[in-house]
Amino acid sequence: MSDQATHIIPGQSAVSRLSELATSGLTTAVVVAVLIFLPLLLGGSWTFTLGLCFANSIGVLAVSLLVRYGGEVSIGHTFFTALGAYSVGVLDTRYGISLWASVPLALLLGVVFGLLFAWPSRNLHGIYLAVTTLALALAVPEMINNFDVLTGGYEGLYVATPFIPGVEMGLQRYYVALFMLVIVCLAVARLRLSRQGMALLLAKAHPAAADAFGTRRVWARVSIMGISGGIGAICGATLAFSGSTVSPGGFTFWQAIFLLVGSVVSFYGLSLTRVLIGGAFVTLVPQLLSASGAWIPVLYGLALLGMILLGHYMPRIRNAMNRKAEAN
Repeated sequence: MSDQATHIIPGQSAVSRLSELATSGLTTAVVVAVLIFLPLLLGGSWTFTLGLCFANSIGVLAVSLLVRYGGEVSIGHTFFTALGAYSVGVLDTRYGISLWASVPLALLLGVVFGLLFAWPSRNLHGIYLAVTTLALALAVPEMINNFDVLTGGYEGLYVATPFIPGVEMGLQRYYVALFMLVIVCLAVARLRLSRQGMALLLAKAHPAAADAFGTRRVWARVSIMGISGGIGAICGATLAFSGSTVSPGGFTFWQAIFLLVGSVVSFYGLSLTRVLIGGAFVTLVPQLLSASGAWIPVLYGLALLGMILLGHYMPRIRNAMNRKAEAN
C-alpha cells in the first residue's frame, strides 16, 4: 500500500527502493495494528467517529484514484456514495438483508453507473468534466427525495442489521469500516502493481505511447471512472453501516467538496496512511471546530491552508534535517 509503488525515481538503486517499500509497508502494518486496539482505549463516541473517518477515507481514496490515474477532478462523487449507502439502507430496512449481500450490490451499481457516466463524457476534460460531475452532486438530494417510497425521503433509513450476529453493534460499526478500508487499499495497491494499472497510468501520462502498445486513452478514462465509482459506492455502504442512518443530508454538494478537500489534504496519496489523513481531516476537523460558532469557516480554512503548506514544505524540512544530521 505504498505511494511509491508505481513511481521509480531515476538513479534510485533497487536496494533503496525495496527499503522504501518495506518501510512504507511496516508503517502501514503498525498503523493498522494501532487502529485494531484503539477501541480498547477510547470511548464509544470516539469509536463511532473513527468508523465514519474510515468510511470517508475510502471516499477520499476514490477521488484520489481518479485524479492520479485519470488526471481529472470530480466534485460529484456523492452520487456514487449515495448509491452505495442506499443499497445498504434499502436492503436492510425493507428486506432485512445485511452487508453480506448489499456491499457487492453497491460495488456493482457504483461500477456500472461510473461506466455509464464516463462513456458519454469520455471526451470532456478539465473544468468541463468537473462541471459535469457537479451536476451529479446537485441532482442527488432531489433524486433521493423524489424516490421517497424507496429511500424514505427526508426521514431517511436506519441500518440496524448486524454484519456478524451476536457481536456488539458499536464494535461492528468500527471494525467493519476498518476492514473495508484495509481491503480497498489492498485492492488498489494490487491494481497499481498490475499490468492493467501500469497501462492506465501510461495512458494518462503518455497517451501516444499507450496507444502504440494497444491501450486507448478512452478505454483508460472509462475504466478508471468505473473503478473510482465502485470505490465511492463502497464508501457510501460503509458510511451507512458505520453511521447507522442514511438520509439526503449526507450526500449534498458540500459533502462532495469535502471529499475533494480530503483528497487534496492527502496530496492524492493512495496509501492507507495518506487516505487516513484525508479522511481524518474531513471527519474530525469539523467536529473539533463545532464549538467555534461563526469562526468555523475561518478556522477550517486556516487548518486546510496549514495542512497544504505542511505537506508542501515537509520534504524540504526532512532533507534539511537529514543534511544537518549527516554533517554532525
